[in-house]
Formats: sequence, C-alpha cells, structure tokens
Amino acid sequence: MYIRKALEKDLDRIEEIYDAILKDTEDGLIHTNWQRGVYPTRKTAEEGIEKKELFVLIDREKILGAAKINQEQVPEYKNASWEYEVADNLIMVIHTLTIDPKFKNRGCGKYLMNFYEDYALIHSAPYLRMDTVETNIDALSFYKKLGFKNVGTVSCTFNGIPNTNLVCLEKSLVKTKKEAE
Repeated sequence: MYIRKALEKDLDRIEEIYDAILKDTEDGLIHTNWQRGVYPTRKTAEEGIEKKELFVLIDREKILGAAKINQEQVPEYKNASWEYEVADNLIMVIHTLTIDPKFKNRGCGKYLMNFYEDYALIHSAPYLRMDTVETNIDALSFYKKLGFKNVGTVSCTFNGIPNTNLVCLEKSLVKTKKEAE
C-alpha cells in the first residue's frame, strides 16, 4: 500500500467510493450523515485535487480510499471545546476520509490515519483535528483506538446537511516531558 496526491484521472474511482458509501448509508449498513447529491460529490473531490489536498490510498494499483488533509478548520470547529488551544498553523485537519466498503477492516483506515499523522509532523502541525457524526459509532470507536479524544458535539448544518450532530475529535502528537521519560 502507498499514498499519493490524487490526480484528475482518479476522479471516477473516488466518486465510485463515495457512491458505495452513500449506498451503504442509504441501506442502513453504516451511519454517516452523507446525502447523495449533497455531500460528498464529485465536486468535493475535484476541489481537493485542485487545491492539491486530496490523497489516495493505493494497493495493487487500485484506489482503496481517499482523504483531504489541510490546515482548514471548518467554521463549526469554533463551537467546540478544544483541549489544545494552539495557533492555527500548528493544527492539521483530515476531511472526508473514505475507504471503499469492500476493503473495510483490512487496515486501510489505519494506514491513511498513520499517513495523516506523519504528514502533520512533516508540516510542523502536531495537533490533529477531525470530526464525524455522533451516529457513526464505528468511526468513533476507531478514532478512539487511535488516541483521538472526543471534545464534544456541535449541532449544526454541516456540508449542506441540516440537523447534524458533529463530534469533534483531537489528538496531540507533542510528547509532554512526563511522556518522554
């Protein structure tokens, strides 16, 4: 497996993954708040590629997942009770983390999240932030296992989807003196 920046030629495959997740959501198999035609869409991926912030996870030349990584904190984050009050340039955010449902539970999500952490450190932004919806119990459990802390829920319209209860998560990659010993 490896990760690279997404290219325009990847759009069809990324859209297939979005569609698979949307179908599983519609079928009640997973619990995202994503809505077909609202979020995520092909335009979501196009914008990530245009800004050079969208990354794809590849195995045997097949894209298995994607995520947008940048330092953009969504406006809703202002309403969260963050434990780490640090300058914005020290924060890295992951958005629209997707893994093709056919490759669930094969280490793909962990691989992408490890990349996210490494990417943040390389860019001198050791404080990680992200979000998911409160109904996405699988994701919340996964992020907790990776050391992310739930700092609270923000009720909002998110990515054009009303009545969203957005769980804000954070993690520090900075070791305290005590941890270093």
